[in-house]
Amino acid sequence: MLAHAGNGFDLSKTSIPQEEILPGGPPRDGIPSIDDPKFIPAQQVGGMRAEEQVLSLTIDGRTRAYPISILNWHEIVNDEIAGKPVVISYCPLCGTGMAFSAEVKGKVLDFGVSGLLYNSDVLLYDRETESLWSQLKKEAVSGPQIGTQLEMLPLVQMTWSEWKRRFPMGEVLSRDTGYRRNYDMSPYGSYDESPMIYFPVEFLSQAYHPKERVIGVDIDGHYKAYPFAELARFGGDEVIDQVNGVKLKIRYNTMTRTAEVFDAQSGEVIPAVNGFWFAWFTFHPKTDVYKSP
Repeated sequence: MLAHAGNGFDLSKTSIPQEEILPGGPPRDGIPSIDDPKFIPAQQVGGMRAEEQVLSLTIDGRTRAYPISILNWHEIVNDEIAGKPVVISYCPLCGTGMAFSAEVKGKVLDFGVSGLLYNSDVLLYDRETESLWSQLKKEAVSGPQIGTQLEMLPLVQMTWSEWKRRFPMGEVLSRDTGYRRNYDMSPYGSYDESPMIYFPVEFLSQAYHPKERVIGVDIDGHYKAYPFAELARFGGDEVIDQVNGVKLKIRYNTMTRTAEVFDAQSGEVIPAVNGFWFAWFTFHPKTDVYKSP
């Protein structure tokens, strides 16, 4: 299957090598996005394991959790929090959960799963212009929106028990998605622990296990990754660092393996990417890497 025939998208003009846009297997929307999400108050949620992973987003004091057990089957949730349209994206192949504003150039876009991949990472598409968007590049790579950047929001991955403790008044994405899926089972099996990468990537590094978790920051084009193994080796709760002149505070919980990045001066949460080492490195091969002293 040639990329230019991939799932009906016009790839006559792309900002990435066309031959590196690969079919992931499912057709367009074969992995169905959740377009009418339902939520349950945190106190009414039952059946979730304490260690289950969720993605957490807070906007104007309202917090929602998106269980990865659901996102494994859907990858995209089109949502609105406190009046702000957002898209929650999760790529199981890269282990990357990222949230973006769905308002682009003054218009609200509705996103779906294209069924295509670039560097093993999901390519979203918007249903208004059929442009393809790279999750980890945070921009459109084909179609009328080519080159347009997405506004990244501070999505944080953590365990269900930690999330419920921190946000007891929050809401959780319901399994009532309108689709029949076994949300107790991951369709990817033991992929998260295996060294195997299913699809070709441009750059590889042997510095860490391919699936080593890192939290990566982009400070105006300067990239730095903080491998969880290094943060655990450091042993403290917080690492103070500086990237491109910005003083950062990286907070890491060794018990729950939760990492968050803050501006050390203002205390504001800085959007960061929590994902597999191989995925971060292939998109940012010149990345700096934190090493525990």
